[in-house]
Amino acid sequence: MSEEKGRLYLIPSPLGDNDPAEVIPGPLLESLKGFRTFVVEETRTARRYLSKAGLKGQIAGLEFHELNEHTSQAQVESYLRLFDNGNDVALISEAGLPAVADPGAQLVALAHAHGITVVPAVGPSSLMLALMASGMNGQSFAFCGYLPARSDERKARLKSLERLSAQQTQIFIETPYRNDALLKDILEVCHPRTRLCIAADITLPDAMIRTATVSQWQKEQVVIGKRPCVFIMQA
Repeated sequence: MSEEKGRLYLIPSPLGDNDPAEVIPGPLLESLKGFRTFVVEETRTARRYLSKAGLKGQIAGLEFHELNEHTSQAQVESYLRLFDNGNDVALISEAGLPAVADPGAQLVALAHAHGITVVPAVGPSSLMLALMASGMNGQSFAFCGYLPARSDERKARLKSLERLSAQQTQIFIETPYRNDALLKDILEVCHPRTRLCIAADITLPDAMIRTATVSQWQKEQVVIGKRPCVFIMQA
């Protein structure tokens, strides 16, 4: 079946509103001109990215299909037709690597189930960049995704992650508007000597990446705000 179908290309995007050429390899940006079919998390964002990536003036001739938290499984499965007649499809998420903490993973799984070749491309990963810059254990780590929205449940989860972090670095993220609520809970329930890395706006001019103990963070009035942020913990 893979001979009859096109391939699925996983196309990274910038982590913020910066020039794609700053973080996306030149050959990959050039290759974008060869795609006509895109599955994207949000069409408007994808159009803006592709325009900045060198396709300005060509956007009207492209085909966009959305895959996000509102997309039904039936709709995702209908995207199999996009690969007919050897047509290659590019998957783009809102920021960073597609299919990592991202609904696009559904399409990747479907591609494998139907013998469609999946081709990942090189680009920025906020999780790996934050881990690199944190100074924490990069030999054994876990990405835990989003924590519970309710403060009491979140605090219980944080205590559990803190215990695990004594042996394995724990990486987690939060919806930007809850960043400061999450930080408040961390500073309330975690041990003073536990190390915490806050990595916000990675690769952007106003990036903040800093690792300190909980007790050190408690002495400061840190406001993260609504910035894309990665949290890393190690007890």
